[in-house]
Amino acid sequence: MSNFEELDLIGVAQGIASKKFSSQEITAWSLGRLDTIGRKFNAVFRIDHESALARARELDAAQARGAQLAPLHGVPLAHKDLVEVAGREMHVGSKILRGNIAKKNAWVINELEAAGQVNLGALHMAEFAMSPTGFNAHYEHGLNPWNAAYACGGSSSGSGIAVAARLIFGSIGSDTGGSIRHPAAMCGVTGIKPTAGRVSFDGVFPLSHTLDCVGPLAQSARDCARMLTHLSRPNADDPWCTTRNNQDYEAGLDGDIKGLRVGVPDAYYRENLDPEVAAALQASLDVLKARGAILVNVNVPDMAKIHEHTAVVLTVEAATVHHRWIETRRDEYGSQVIARTAPGFTHTAIRYREALDARHALIQDYLNTCFANCDVVHIPIFIAQTPSIAATTTGTLDEVIATISGLTYANRAINYLGFPSISVPAGISSIQMPLAFQLVGRHFEEATILKVADAFQRDTDWHRKRPPV
Repeated sequence: MSNFEELDLIGVAQGIASKKFSSQEITAWSLGRLDTIGRKFNAVFRIDHESALARARELDAAQARGAQLAPLHGVPLAHKDLVEVAGREMHVGSKILRGNIAKKNAWVINELEAAGQVNLGALHMAEFAMSPTGFNAHYEHGLNPWNAAYACGGSSSGSGIAVAARLIFGSIGSDTGGSIRHPAAMCGVTGIKPTAGRVSFDGVFPLSHTLDCVGPLAQSARDCARMLTHLSRPNADDPWCTTRNNQDYEAGLDGDIKGLRVGVPDAYYRENLDPEVAAALQASLDVLKARGAILVNVNVPDMAKIHEHTAVVLTVEAATVHHRWIETRRDEYGSQVIARTAPGFTHTAIRYREALDARHALIQDYLNTCFANCDVVHIPIFIAQTPSIAATTTGTLDEVIATISGLTYANRAINYLGFPSISVPAGISSIQMPLAFQLVGRHFEEATILKVADAFQRDTDWHRKRPPV
């Protein structure tokens, strides 16, 4: 079979299971694309050719013996370079951790191995996960496969690029203020940030331990649902991980959203929208309404207070991670990372504690307003279109920081509040770049937002569009 790029994750799993092609065939194809297209768009940090092909041979042999196939049997994946893989380098997009060899697998790697993945390697990311655009001062920009002059989104930049360009069929990213959703939206794929603690972060390098989440990027909501199902098993050794049982998210994707209430905020998220973004948002609502969803207007709480506390928590926790290296190896950091971490060194312990303590009341406030009479909230990922790389790097450092911080306008509060959210492809703009919308659910209602996203994708094909690589 030569047209593998037409398949999604589910299609690959089905093709291998039905013996239309082998894991070795599609793994070799994916490795070749990572080594060529992936390097062209700076999506790759490390490719594990030999181990990937050996794993594919092993899985094919097991299938030939009649072994029961796992849900991701033989599917080529690759993951953000902050996820530990035993015996492999993990440098988190930094100079400081070059040569760092992981001693064990991250929890998510073990779970995906059990589900049958073939792991092809480590993907490009922003330095220490601290850029929403895909910028990396040491390893250059990730390049958007739709147009290399435009930002690809970060910090899970390689994940967005590689899935969009059909180099792999799914990837693990991390999200502290939008780092799964940004590259998903800018590259035209689907990405879900789970509820805080839904997926164990054990073995994933942190940015802000109370905001960090790990989750999948893939072509479709159904692809993400299959991956998330096999990532959400509780980890008893991770105190931040929920004790809730894992859930079969794919089983609930039946396309039936009749009567489900979709909340449309009447302020904040709909302010200063780019006209094409606004049109894509409205078009997506029209599709959901035609499917039987009920659109309801909802209020928005005091977002300024939420963002103030979010900034305190993120910067203090990032400063805690990095303070020793910043004191002793400052010149090995990019200037953006230093600048974005700096406020964390000035907040007092009292201010940090206040920001943590305020979270419960602000979550309740959001539930009482945005979620007062709806099941999911429909908001943008970005209020503007994907910016060019030049637009996010030109000017003084303060001007650049202000520009890139604006990209997290609709996203960063979701991490502080701990809600699950998903980025869904929703159009192609006049500059031939992807557009998207975001669905936010109540805590642990990933099934609901996946159900709505899947219903939308049954009636649209934006998630199937491929960049002209």
